[in-house]
Amino acid sequence: MTEETSSRGLSRRGKAVVVVFLAGLVATAAVVRLTSQIGAVTPAECQATLAAAGGLAQFAKGDVGIFRPARVSENLGDLVLYDGDGHRLTLASFAGRTVLVNFWATWCVPCRAEMPALDRLEAARGGADFQVVAINMDVDSTAAKERAFLGEIGATHLKFYADPNLALTGQLKRRALIYGLPTTILIDKKGCRLGTADGGAAWDSLDAHALITAALPAS
Repeated sequence: MTEETSSRGLSRRGKAVVVVFLAGLVATAAVVRLTSQIGAVTPAECQATLAAAGGLAQFAKGDVGIFRPARVSENLGDLVLYDGDGHRLTLASFAGRTVLVNFWATWCVPCRAEMPALDRLEAARGGADFQVVAINMDVDSTAAKERAFLGEIGATHLKFYADPNLALTGQLKRRALIYGLPTTILIDKKGCRLGTADGGAAWDSLDAHALITAALPAS
């Protein structure tokens, strides 16, 4: 029997590979979570970001209550991703903007649930000062299939970015920045991490807008 492929471009084997990978990632990251604060140092360029992150704690409530302000900040500008035309980028490409980086996959149910909200947030707030960067982490898919998926769920304002060959996933694993999907990281205009949300959130809610509004001057 040939391997059955879903209408959204992810084969059973591909899905199984990602599930197993993320399961191992969760186990590894859980250990790192316990030790990451020991001896961790925020680099000089992110010291102001770390101070600003503390001020965001009061906005981590309600629909964005899962947002965790950074206790140690790091510069994520060197993280590699690819645009819909296959061009290599880094998060430093978005310098000058506060960026909400979301990691998602078509097989991830909470990712599907929150994607329209991310799209509405980008429609309302996207511009010179802020952008939602949603990075697809499907294994055996294509830009065309993922664009079709975004169109299917009505996400028309998000640009397509991807992590082919799990290169970015490897970077995130080594830095213990991701524990599962969806994961969303808020970074400032210098590329330093302000905080992280592990799981889905209502990113178009009043609580989310309040968090973003507070993060803009913090950058």
